[in-house]
Amino acid sequence: MSKVMFDYTKSVLERVSFDPVLFCKELEKAIRTLLPFELDQLREWLFNFTIEKPELKQCLIIVNP
Repeated sequence: MSKVMFDYTKSVLERVSFDPVLFCKELEKAIRTLLPFELDQLREWLFNFTIEKPELKQCLIIVNP
């Protein structure tokens, strides 16, 4: 079940990545719903995903411990 939620979260974030404000809002929702180990995976995925999209790097502040 948790893998499904993590994959869904990534899918949503990819779809809204055109808008940094919306991306940050969806990221905040994801943080509230994912389990701690999933947040670690999400953090790693985000670092790789935002390499190609520097306009989204501001949202990384949300997931940094």
